[in-house]
Amino acid sequence: MHVLVMTVVHHPEDARILHRQIRALVDAGHEVTYAAPYTARGVVPRPWVTGVDLPRAAERKRLSAVMAARRLFKQMRNKVDLVLIHDPELLFAVWGVRNRPPTIWDVHEDNPAAMSLKPWLPALLRPPVRALVRMLESTAERKLHLLLAETAYAGRFKEAHLIVPNETWVPDSVTPPGDDRVVYLGWMSWARGVQEAVEVARLLQPYKISVELIGYADPQSRPMLNQAVQDGVLEWRDFMPNDEALKRLDGALAGLSLLHDEPNYRHSMPTKIVEYMAHGIPVITTPSPRAVELVERYDSGVVVPWQDPKAVAQAVLTLRDDERERKAQGARGYSSARANHHWPNSARRFVAQLETWAGVLK
Repeated sequence: MHVLVMTVVHHPEDARILHRQIRALVDAGHEVTYAAPYTARGVVPRPWVTGVDLPRAAERKRLSAVMAARRLFKQMRNKVDLVLIHDPELLFAVWGVRNRPPTIWDVHEDNPAAMSLKPWLPALLRPPVRALVRMLESTAERKLHLLLAETAYAGRFKEAHLIVPNETWVPDSVTPPGDDRVVYLGWMSWARGVQEAVEVARLLQPYKISVELIGYADPQSRPMLNQAVQDGVLEWRDFMPNDEALKRLDGALAGLSLLHDEPNYRHSMPTKIVEYMAHGIPVITTPSPRAVELVERYDSGVVVPWQDPKAVAQAVLTLRDDERERKAQGARGYSSARANHHWPNSARRFVAQLETWAGVLK
């Protein structure tokens, strides 16, 4: 089958879209055309997909990207067996188009709750926009097929939908955790704890423990991070493709997840926690409910209070000084991730569901 995958919001190298879902489709023998903002993000398509460049939807500049996606959708609707979209904005790109092939919306987050985290959206507009998003989700459920990234999202919809969790590729073997480097992998913003991460790095400097941040930072965070790098406080590698970024986790002392207590995070499992476990390093996390559930179930890390850099730094030092427990937490996390959160286990269900919707028999 030929699948058109579209995003105008996510990075073309997004782990869920490219490295899990598209990779699973290609590995199953299917053809994928992947339309994403390559030029805007400064990357080129992987050789195993047919890439189509789209504008990027950012902050209030979204209409041109949606209209470009709509034009592409119309051009390709008779050339593909299935369409998979990844942004709520793209609902406007597919609705009302005649002779539409089976179209799927992959719901990545709690979209109504996420409105509180949009700095470009005036506070006065957030309640009506939140109501609009709820209405869009209801309409999408009637008009499209849905996939959900979290079981917690199911309560927003009337029907049952396939859960495709944010799991990861768990390697066959891992390096035991070391004692002099702490990592953070993922998007960086104030609500995701970037300010605390910088302060943790300052607190750990006298102990010769480095802090390495890997991931894209929003415009509000970048000046602070640039200054911290200039001051020699930490290393910030900015965005790296997921397959390269994951290699940086190997041998770290611990991985950080410092989310704030925001509505959009209360029902979501931070993917980075599974990635840390998959690479055999202890997790240090704030007490968002899903994170606590995961870490405590597998005894794979430490829970620290909200927005408390001193507690985070102390947790790092405790792990550094207790090699046996550090390695035990890493080992328990790795074995649990391999058994319960290895992406190929979900990949088969994902591909089979898309083949069913496309009417493809293999």
